Amino acid sequence: MTTATPTASPDAPPSTCDLLIVGAGPAGLAAALAAAPSGARIVLLDDNPAPGGQIWRDGPGVTLPPAARQQRKALERHAHVQLRCGTRVVGLAEQTARSAGLHALWLEDAQGGWVQHARQIILCTGARELLLPFPGWTLPGVTGAGGLQALIKGGLPVAGQRIVVAGSGPLLLAAARTARQAGAQVVAVAEQAPWTALARFGASLVRWPGKAVQAAALLPAVYRADSHVVRAHGAHNLHSAVQSVTLRQGGQERQVACDRLACGFGLVPNTELGQMLGGRVSERQGLAVDADQRLLRGGAAHGPGEPHPVDPVPGLLAAGECTGFGGSERSRAEGAIAGHIAVGDIAAARALHAERARWHAFADALHRHFALQPALRRLAEPDTLVCRCEDVRYADLAQRTGWIDAKLHTRCGMGACQGRICGAATHHLLGWTPAPPRHLLAPVRIGTLAATGIRADEAPRHTG
Repeated sequence: MTTATPTASPDAPPSTCDLLIVGAGPAGLAAALAAAPSGARIVLLDDNPAPGGQIWRDGPGVTLPPAARQQRKALERHAHVQLRCGTRVVGLAEQTARSAGLHALWLEDAQGGWVQHARQIILCTGARELLLPFPGWTLPGVTGAGGLQALIKGGLPVAGQRIVVAGSGPLLLAAARTARQAGAQVVAVAEQAPWTALARFGASLVRWPGKAVQAAALLPAVYRADSHVVRAHGAHNLHSAVQSVTLRQGGQERQVACDRLACGFGLVPNTELGQMLGGRVSERQGLAVDADQRLLRGGAAHGPGEPHPVDPVPGLLAAGECTGFGGSERSRAEGAIAGHIAVGDIAAARALHAERARWHAFADALHRHFALQPALRRLAEPDTLVCRCEDVRYADLAQRTGWIDAKLHTRCGMGACQGRICGAATHHLLGWTPAPPRHLLAPVRIGTLAATGIRADEAPRHTG
């Protein structure tokens, strides 16, 4: 892997490439491998230390699945595909690029920042966990379900610890398995979906037998349906953390002693960059794409019941969990289609439509059977923090009229995470739709600004 430096060197990234792929998870890897035989100059970047995304995250003691190892080895055989890990998109830098028919993103790694021009971009930006506020969710030891997985894969010792996993969706089972393999004692897995929905989902898995076998292997004895977290108990200080959690199953509550609580209520597609580049969000809250995975242009419908614009944004495609969550198989099919389309191999792309449709149907089943129950909208109490970055309580937000009003009066969404956590939470709790960023995706180092050498009128502007 090469690294960027502020001055030109043999190891510096190319300033222009034919195809830039943002995200090296299953979708991004599949896109790169589909496009690579064309000989196009491809840059594949990810902000993690190694390719694989969240689902194939590497780390101490991690055994990657065969598909992940195969894709990594296949990628190494293509010298014209430059993999850049530990690199993130900071914002847009398009003042001089549009006239040349190029897209331009401002990138940053540990050494500095630079502007990357590309003729085409495939967005494989993945998804993040939906975290819903409840009393005690800010206690030390309370994380997302996927967050606990990432911590354990990164080397967090949990052997002998008692762990409760709660929320919704198959990620709960995967998180519980990761914890057990690391020596933890999983004392409860609380799934908010009722048994009737889970039974229907199980019956539907006849179409995907591999998923049925996988689910059966992961299902622990402590798994309970129609069960959700009510409150985490503990102390907010340097020497204490979560000590127990109250779960509600049906109409009964019980308190379970634990050392950690991993709680996630599904996934939220990372759409911010796609929206900044002119795309829109679909009804499923993912980036809207056409049959060729081309990013559809943003814009409102002309009137009630009328459709949104269906024309694609030139040179932009999207694939994987950023278009809607549905598993690694769906991501790989979409990524491969996007990669073939980007290099003009239409026949190869359309040969994969049936495979994509199969996994889209699986995604539809997930959405139907793991839909969040209305009771989860009532978890937060008046003093419960919703925006952790700016210490904004639920009571402070309940009297506001919308996202912009809340930002102006409470600073909700203006902290380090830039509304990624509280924005999704307020969408679920209050029905608000956070406005996407316009120029800057994340805080940027002063050293990066100095190293790029771009003019002030070309720099991304943070709009708060």
